[in-house]
Amino acid sequence: MAETFELLEKPQAEEIYMIVGWRQWADGGSVSSGLPQYLIHQTHARSIGSIKPDGFYLFQFPGTHDMVRPTVQFIEGYPVSLTTPHNDLYYKGNEHLGIVYFLGDEPHLDIERYVGALLDVAQELNVKRIIGLGGVYGELPYDKERMISCNYSLQDMKVEMEPLAVSMSDYHGGASIGSYVCKRAGERGMEYMGFYAFVPSYDFSTVEQIGNVIRIENDFTSWLAIMRRLNHMLHMGFDLADLEKKSLHLSDLIESKINEIDEAAPQLNVREYLQNLAIGYAETTFNPLDEVWEEELRRLMDKFDDDDNPSGEHEE
Repeated sequence: MAETFELLEKPQAEEIYMIVGWRQWADGGSVSSGLPQYLIHQTHARSIGSIKPDGFYLFQFPGTHDMVRPTVQFIEGYPVSLTTPHNDLYYKGNEHLGIVYFLGDEPHLDIERYVGALLDVAQELNVKRIIGLGGVYGELPYDKERMISCNYSLQDMKVEMEPLAVSMSDYHGGASIGSYVCKRAGERGMEYMGFYAFVPSYDFSTVEQIGNVIRIENDFTSWLAIMRRLNHMLHMGFDLADLEKKSLHLSDLIESKINEIDEAAPQLNVREYLQNLAIGYAETTFNPLDEVWEEELRRLMDKFDDDDNPSGEHEE
């Protein structure tokens, strides 16, 4: 399948991981599309190739206007741009650790060839593990830690995921692109982990004064939750200070929006509604520092024991 992708370079590092995301169906909170783009920008990753779009995308659906058509822009009759589906590869790393970022458009057609091309690229680049990103909307409290659901391609990977404060997916239904990649990667004996964040969404479309669904388009809190886990798992050392600020600002913005709704439609009892959501919500906090503190505490206790018994003799 070498003709389906193009590599401009083949980076070298002791360990290379691939983070993949798509402009796709399971993109709640822009976890799948926005977070990879954010990482590419923040790390100043360089372009190293792409999967060619040939044969993967429809131009139109009969009976629709421009649902899937490429976007063209004319100025005084001259076409200055044409935006088509694209699937791009970026890289950032050093001699020890390298991260390949893949950001693409979910294909309309020939899923087997598309997924095969992605896995071929990963093997060509000697990727140790692929990490897929996704987001799912649901009625959840906005001021709590996001739930993260996971899937994995090889059974012996489960033990590594259990300390990450995630729920193991029991989903049964239409497959997302990440789920498809997970299954096909396992069949090749390749490591794949998928992280799906549950993103808050509130439906007030039946309320005349509001009349819409409130969804978080860029859920920085979900992005932060996933990145904490990836930093811990991959030893990325990614600076999370900016995401932490964005997450706090997002919470303030939602709080302001809730206040507006409460004033516009007090009969909704929106505060009570959110409190009820919080009551039934099992918050799971991922804090890898707990392990560090436990290890440090054990080290200190051992030191105190040695100080109390400098001769090293055991009491009878």
